[in-house]
Amino acid sequence: QVQLVESGGGLVQAGGSLRLSCAASGRTFSSYAMGWFRQAPGKEREFVAAISRSGGITYYANSVKGRFTISRDNAKNTVYLQMNSLKPEDTAVYYCAASSATATLTLRSKYDYWGQGTHITVSS
Repeated sequence: QVQLVESGGGLVQAGGSLRLSCAASGRTFSSYAMGWFRQAPGKEREFVAAISRSGGITYYANSVKGRFTISRDNAKNTVYLQMNSLKPEDTAVYYCAASSATATLTLRSKYDYWGQGTHITVSS
C-alpha cells in the first residue's frame, strides 16, 4: 500500500511558476514509477508527466513540454512537478499517482495509487 499526499497548489498569475510536491508513504517508493495527472472542471483527467523508478526517463504531455519538469528524490520519497510559464488553461486539480508498470505510463489505467489532488488556479 502506498499513500500519496500532494502539496504546493494555489493561485498564480499567468506566466508565473509553482512547484508541486507529492510525498509517498512506505519503504518501496523507488519501486514505483510516478506520474502527474490533472483534471479541469468538466473535463476528463489527463496525463501531464511521468518519471521512471530511477528518475532517468521522463515523459510529458505535449501541452506542458518545455514548461513543466518532473523529478523525484527517492531518499525523500517525494516526486515534484516544477511548473513554469503557467497559462490559464493549466487550471485544474493536479494528482500524483504511483505505478508498478514500466511502460505506457501516460495511461491512467497503469497507475495503482492516487493522491487526493491539489488545486491550481492560473489567473489571466
